[in-house]
Amino acid sequence: MAKLLIKSMLKKIRLFILLSFLLSCDDDDNQECIDVALISNKACIEIYDPVCGCDEKTYSNSCFAENAGLVEWTKGECK
Repeated sequence: MAKLLIKSMLKKIRLFILLSFLLSCDDDDNQECIDVALISNKACIEIYDPVCGCDEKTYSNSCFAENAGLVEWTKGECK
């Protein structure tokens, strides 16, 4: 009887650990979009040539997107 109870508890613990791991993997969608090592405060020219960042925000130009640490963007404003 005790062995059955222990096996049942171990199954529940394993399931809990697995679910916790799977849920934690989806915490931040921007992790692949922003590289914190690229974040900078370098001077950017104030010319409006908008780009849409992978974080779905419009930046004045690619320099501002680079300063934000974005790894990917497209020409034009975000829709």
